[in-house]
Amino acid sequence: MRVTLIGVGNMGEPMAANLVRRPGFELTLFDADGARAAAVAARLGCRAAVTLAEAARCEVCVTMLPTGAIVTEVLTAAQDAAFLGHAAPGTVVVDMSSSEPLGTQATGRTLAARGLTLIDAPVSGGVARAVDATLAIMIGADDEVAVERARPVLEALGQRLFRVGPLGAGHAMKAANNFVAAATYAATAEALAIGRRCGLDPAMMIDIMNVSTGRSFVSEVVMKEHVLTGRHATGFSLGLLAKDVDIAATLGEALGVDAPLARLTRARWNLARERLGAGRDHSMAALGWFGTEEQR
Repeated sequence: MRVTLIGVGNMGEPMAANLVRRPGFELTLFDADGARAAAVAARLGCRAAVTLAEAARCEVCVTMLPTGAIVTEVLTAAQDAAFLGHAAPGTVVVDMSSSEPLGTQATGRTLAARGLTLIDAPVSGGVARAVDATLAIMIGADDEVAVERARPVLEALGQRLFRVGPLGAGHAMKAANNFVAAATYAATAEALAIGRRCGLDPAMMIDIMNVSTGRSFVSEVVMKEHVLTGRHATGFSLGLLAKDVDIAATLGEALGVDAPLARLTRARWNLARERLGAGRDHSMAALGWFGTEEQR
């Protein structure tokens, strides 16, 4: 199967490595940073496309990009000169980025008009699970035949595949999951700040939470391995998590759902992004809220 992967960043590169290892795939890489795509392709033993027109010569195209707007731009801009103008009818595009559900549906209609099918299949698990191909994948699609065509690719990248609903449903589920993670981080960080003022040891607090009802992925991994140690190396940026929380909060507003916690969580993560910068590791957010003194 001819597969193109567009976006070879922190997540895209290990995903590409897993596709190369799996027999049956002829992989092509494309990235806005052409030098990066070429370097990764050389390391992995696959090819890099110089243009989107070259990248479009595939049966399944996977996008792993920072935002839904970028996905739409890459797939649909300059239709006669780039991807959409050169992709053959029947091509399946799998957007594994964290994109906006309503925007995904609009992009899907644009692709469908040219005979292409869009599937949204965002992932959870971070860089570590991208490396060992154990990602959780949330699949939204209107075309079951297209899902089955893309399934070998998805199975090469993830361990748990969830068929969650129509096109856009995967991105809605990803936003909901990351909103919960962001809200949990904020709550845990506030608890640690309060505990410190009471003279509690943060490491002891996390150990207690991890055998108690406050236990979560945030307490077990993010706080214990990255915040308390000062590593701050989850591989997931503060700006991307703030973006995902905004997707969830905005979607709730668009659908008329009263979700005050989503709005508050969005404000908190926007504040951290403003104070620290979008490129910082998301585990550093508490530094933006409380300052360095509260984190020691």
